[in-house]
Amino acid sequence: MVRKEFRIILLSLGISLLLTAAKFTAYFVTNSVAILSDALESIINVVAGGFACYSIYLSGKPKDANHPYGHGKVEFFSIGFEGAMIFIAGCLILFKAVQYFIHQPALEEVDQGIWITVATSAANFLLGLYLVRSGKKLPSITITGNGQHILTDAYTSVGLIVALVLIRLTGKTWIDPAASVIMGILILRKGYQLMRQSISGLMDETDMQVMDRVIGILNEHRHPAWIDVHNMRVQQYGIDYHIDCHVTMPYYLELSRAHEEMKELEQLVDRELKGHEVEFFIHIDPCIPESCQHCQLSACPVRSYPFRQRISWSRENVLPNRKHTD
Repeated sequence: MVRKEFRIILLSLGISLLLTAAKFTAYFVTNSVAILSDALESIINVVAGGFACYSIYLSGKPKDANHPYGHGKVEFFSIGFEGAMIFIAGCLILFKAVQYFIHQPALEEVDQGIWITVATSAANFLLGLYLVRSGKKLPSITITGNGQHILTDAYTSVGLIVALVLIRLTGKTWIDPAASVIMGILILRKGYQLMRQSISGLMDETDMQVMDRVIGILNEHRHPAWIDVHNMRVQQYGIDYHIDCHVTMPYYLELSRAHEEMKELEQLVDRELKGHEVEFFIHIDPCIPESCQHCQLSACPVRSYPFRQRISWSRENVLPNRKHTD
């Protein structure tokens, strides 16, 4: 899988190099600051693509003594680096746009600039769409993040095309730096979003969508011996998930039986989360008399209280570090 990811990101890097060259050609032909803004963002595509190549290579290395959880977290660093580069590019674009507001150079060969921008925008859109779909299928947050960035580049290029057409029709050159300002703001926003995603991953912020999915799997396939699940935590390392939780089970179960129950729980989640490798760290808690009210073991030999109701697992009762007693 890593080799496939590497081939995809190399393809992205090669196409980004060609498109960057085409955009700078359009800038030299037209002298448009809006086209220059588009070209500057494409440089970021190239730099980020190169860093993503190294990130994918490193994330594919196996676990070792110094990295017992693997190297997958480098992907969060990769998208953070890409986000920072995009943010810097946005600042440079805004700075250049202000300069062009003060002194507006004459535009030349606008028609050629329009056609080159149309071609590069279409190529960027197809490349970004391919990367996003491939990143979700593999899955790879590095490829998905790179694809989202390139799609953003394609969308801003559409605005650039509209601005160039308006300049061609009206002859109003102030539209050029105005379009550059709008592009700069959109680029800053995208850079912030990627950096926010990177920080969340590096700080082990819980992905509540993944958490809800895991809880849903356990709810759907729960065993009577799994009296409750609590103190659950989900961490992502690249495409791998590490899940910690406590599972309350009947206190009288033999160790071998408890081990089999935990093995089935692990295999269940691993099977349902396709495309991800799941590693569980499960702490088994013995049941207490208060657990009887929602314990679904019909033939329990030590029941203290009658069964009252089945508790549906949710964030509210799975995340806290306490047994379900009501």
